[in-house]
Amino acid sequence: MKKASSSTQDSKLLFRLAYDYIMIRIERGELEAHDKLPSIRLLAQDLKIHRLTVFRAYQLLKQNEKVYVKEKSGYYVSPINPKEAIPGHTDISPQTSSSYLKNALAEIQQIPVTYQLSQSLIDPNLLPNLYLSEYVKKVFDIYPKLMGTYSSVQGDEELREFLSRYLVRNHNLQLTENDLLITTGGQQAIDLISRVYIKPMDYILVERPTYSAALDMFRQQGARFLTVDIYPSGYDLEKVEMLMKQYRPRIFYMNPTFHNPTGYTVPAAQRKQLVELAERYRCLLIEDDAIHEMYFDQPPPQPFFSYDTDGWVVYLRSFSKYISPGLRICAVIGRQSVIKPLIIAKSLADNGTPLVNQKIFLHYFESERMKQHLDKLRIALQIRKEIVEEELSATGWTWDSPKGGFNLWLKLPEALPVEAFLNESIRQSVSFIPGIICDPLREMRSWIRLSYSFVNEGQLRDGARRLADIAQRF
Repeated sequence: MKKASSSTQDSKLLFRLAYDYIMIRIERGELEAHDKLPSIRLLAQDLKIHRLTVFRAYQLLKQNEKVYVKEKSGYYVSPINPKEAIPGHTDISPQTSSSYLKNALAEIQQIPVTYQLSQSLIDPNLLPNLYLSEYVKKVFDIYPKLMGTYSSVQGDEELREFLSRYLVRNHNLQLTENDLLITTGGQQAIDLISRVYIKPMDYILVERPTYSAALDMFRQQGARFLTVDIYPSGYDLEKVEMLMKQYRPRIFYMNPTFHNPTGYTVPAAQRKQLVELAERYRCLLIEDDAIHEMYFDQPPPQPFFSYDTDGWVVYLRSFSKYISPGLRICAVIGRQSVIKPLIIAKSLADNGTPLVNQKIFLHYFESERMKQHLDKLRIALQIRKEIVEEELSATGWTWDSPKGGFNLWLKLPEALPVEAFLNESIRQSVSFIPGIICDPLREMRSWIRLSYSFVNEGQLRDGARRLADIAQRF
């Protein structure tokens, strides 16, 4: 049975590969209206897949009106709008390649609603706003010329020294300040890594489901996805090894601690085994750890990086989500072979994260008040999680109660049309994230991510009730 399942997975993967390859070229402007597509035989050779797989992809492109067929000639790109069908027509708009840029998550989160259950962020009222403002004044007293100074590209040395000591003390990691790069948030770190380590047509491993913005960034680089399902117990390591051995993926992007969107945490035993697999098959593990301190009862296992000795783990440790999201502070941690090219990429992106943000973060993070804030925040988040679970308990929806983090990953009845449900919910001022955008294969249509961290307790209770009421009408 495993062999048959693997064969089906490969078929889906290769079919989607051919389809996405053509769509990316069209969206980037590499293939324009009325351009001829590569022949089925030629594309099958280039992608090293069967001709029938390419034929199926081309037929779907035709069905979706992305291409048209000229008899005995081949497949051609369909015109995007009527103007392009007029011979000799010249569009006065400048030529760009931005049309293929997508961020499905941001599109939903930017919709103004009263009950914002799509934002995986902390309620601003739970953040230490007044106390943090005192630290802003303190920082400018200590560094009076702060606004007139750039940070180094790698990040403020004082901050890197402090964070390296903090990580050594709390996780027994072997590192120095030279093994850290400060980026403007975790999302910039993922973007830099994708630019440095992913070339068009590279295979990469990704969890299913996973953080949708990361998928959009990887698609932008032309990556080919190999999916690894994540469960409350972790991964199927036999499948992971099979994929590493067969496809030799460049990276494995993972979010193994209070996973986004599921809330699952990969156990310690698997972490050590995965690092061993990464070393054996030369696959770089990208460990995205944005909310490590947001546990309810017990701290999570030690990071993958604690088992790394040969430089096959890049550890992204974000902090600003539960201090001040506006500071946008993330530490990228890795061996010198990894950090050096990322520093170059960072210099091309913005030439350094704002020094003001780094100094404010440093002086607050090392304070005693910070520890008190984290203790209170964990309690507040656990209460909010329990409110949502209570309000949804009669719906018949299913989920695994997370041990930390910001989200519930909910399985809805198959008969409930999630797209229509989302549209009606937004019309009634409630938002959530449909699971399909978190799925590299775009098949998880009965799942949704609901974030309990952003709105206050009253809004959360009302929003969850409203969501349940809307669902009953379908």
